Amino acid sequence: MYSKRVTTDATIIRNYVNNWKFLIEEYELVKKKKHPQFKFATEFYKFHKICRQNFMKFYHRFKHSRDDNLLLPQRRGPKYGSRRPSLFIENQVVSERNKGINKFEIHEIMKEKLKKFAPSPSGIYNICKRYGLNKLTKKMKETKRKIIKEKAGELAHIDCHYLPKGIIENNTKKYYLVAVVDDCTRVAWCELVQDITSLTVMFAIMQCFRAIKATYGISFEEVMTDNGSEFGGGCKTDTNAMTNPVKRFFHEMGLKHRKIKPYRPQTNGKVERFWRTIEEDFIEGTVFASQEELEEELFKYLIYYNEYRPHQGINGKKPAELNNELSKKL
Repeated sequence: MYSKRVTTDATIIRNYVNNWKFLIEEYELVKKKKHPQFKFATEFYKFHKICRQNFMKFYHRFKHSRDDNLLLPQRRGPKYGSRRPSLFIENQVVSERNKGINKFEIHEIMKEKLKKFAPSPSGIYNICKRYGLNKLTKKMKETKRKIIKEKAGELAHIDCHYLPKGIIENNTKKYYLVAVVDDCTRVAWCELVQDITSLTVMFAIMQCFRAIKATYGISFEEVMTDNGSEFGGGCKTDTNAMTNPVKRFFHEMGLKHRKIKPYRPQTNGKVERFWRTIEEDFIEGTVFASQEELEEELFKYLIYYNEYRPHQGINGKKPAELNNELSKKL
């Protein structure tokens, strides 16, 4: 019975190959204008009820190597492992994922290390899924918290905030705040500006960095922003990015620039929470007599926020207090 089945399969394969060879010979006669029945290739396709694209695929495959096996149906899709990243990349992704960070954060880290060879966020998700890491475990969450609280200056959250019209009495100008918040200690600083063009925002960030460094001794290693044009959100290539003052400033300072996923402001949640606090404590229901008074009161509030106000996100400690504790451990 087994022998009969093998014979039958061999006959089917032979007939399949002979049929394709016959079609290829017919097609070549049509091409040479020597076919007795078909003048055009379209007539040939229609008569034999074959798809032009499929036929040409088999035709070119056979003409290239003259291998009969290439006339047999091939496995669909890519060959096994041809689109799977290398073991080195998978190990790198697994290592970062075990720190509790998400696929978008891993993608940014891998871009720095591997440039154009970095896997996409969806590719990172597939790797995590293969290793059973697509869901955060309790251990991974604890690791992430520990990493965040290890060092001040590891990551700065940066954002711009629009102030309500009329915040300065008899003044219809628009005013904005540019803020920098340390991810670890929640130490924050912001500057008042009259526009959020990239150049203005760059100088405001520079002033925030100077104030935080001079007052609290914190220097930053990485920065996180949204995808706004002031932060170079429209720059598609590194060449274009260097014409954006903010991105150029980050580059010259040696700061790694991470961007949040579009329409996901919660990724930059620490600075978003700072805006909510400053709205509730400082801005709502308040009108200032002049820009100078607004800047003076803002300075006083920032000292209060950093040095006297307990912060729920860091277990009721004050940002400056936590910064001092971490400094002593280093």
